[in-house]
Amino acid sequence: MAVVFDRPSLWQRVLPVFQGFDLPLALAVSLLAGMGLLVMYSVGFDHGSRFADHGRNMLIAVGVLFFVAQVPPQRLMALALPLYLGGVLLLLGVELFGITRKGATRWLDIQVTVIQPSELMKIAMPLMLGWWFQRREGQLRPLDFLVAGALLLVPVGLIIKQPDLGTSLLVLASGLWVIYFAGLSWKLILPPVVLGAVGIITLVIMGDDWCQPGLDWQVLHDYQKQRVCTLLDPTKDPLGKGFHIIQGMIAIGSGGVWGKGFMQGTQTHLEFIPERTTDFIFAGLSEEFGLVGVIGLLLAFVFLIFRGLAIAMEAPTLFSRLVGGAVTLNFFVYAFVNMGMVSGILPVVGVPLPFISYGGTAMVTLGAGLGILMSIARSKRLVQT
Repeated sequence: MAVVFDRPSLWQRVLPVFQGFDLPLALAVSLLAGMGLLVMYSVGFDHGSRFADHGRNMLIAVGVLFFVAQVPPQRLMALALPLYLGGVLLLLGVELFGITRKGATRWLDIQVTVIQPSELMKIAMPLMLGWWFQRREGQLRPLDFLVAGALLLVPVGLIIKQPDLGTSLLVLASGLWVIYFAGLSWKLILPPVVLGAVGIITLVIMGDDWCQPGLDWQVLHDYQKQRVCTLLDPTKDPLGKGFHIIQGMIAIGSGGVWGKGFMQGTQTHLEFIPERTTDFIFAGLSEEFGLVGVIGLLLAFVFLIFRGLAIAMEAPTLFSRLVGGAVTLNFFVYAFVNMGMVSGILPVVGVPLPFISYGGTAMVTLGAGLGILMSIARSKRLVQT
């Protein structure tokens, strides 16, 4: 007697990939991705193949999202230590054998391709610290927070030395969020916050004296000093270091409430904004879509962040809660720093606007972060079913 087996349909084979996906999170990502494509076409339609390349990068990020989402949090936790150690070794490789471009040594040739290991640490850092605090759950001591701080400062120090202030800031933030969520006492948080506030106020007051040519700040590179001094008064060098900030603020202000219209930005398309498809794309968005467009973008980010935090809060394990919260708030750091530097309230540090700015490596990192959130959401739903 012949035995007949029913072959599963294509949909039945594909369905498990989507099973347990968080629909509100997928909607938030879709909104931002759609806005990113719209803005990229509007500001970059006459900028070579940027729009097509941006679409390709988004598809790659979606593939990374789906792949990472299939990995359960327990497996992600097992990968935390190897990813962290591998990332640190690659950063040491950059220090010893790295490729230097435009005065920065950030890349490593691994024969097959050229990579930027610091990008890996944006994901490896929260995973590593989440793994550490999961192991110490129920028996946390002050020493455990010191160990976590050391684990964080090693890669951050190597990235700053490259130098890459923007990426080091993001890696530092991803680790600090984990340490904060793990229960760091406010007694330890307030002193550096107060010290930082005092430092900023002192810098604003003493800026004219400290920004004199030839004065060495010791703790910062010359280009970093120039960025801070340019932030304090961009009009001192309007055609040089202050050009980006001034033109960005002009573009934002000229957009008004409704904007100049789709593909109608003059500051954008007359090349007054040099990095209009990358770091300064927010200026192009503000000019062409105005205050209404900016509010829409902010609401989409708020939707994404609140949904990510909700997923983290509902996660069943400490590791998932810490990593989910850190990954989510890193999206906030990305957006806040980018909008702040384009608006002239923060120094220019080269941080892209998530899902909007052009950039392949950053887009893949964002896809991996979203995949981690989706993995946490899926694990909870699959357990419930």
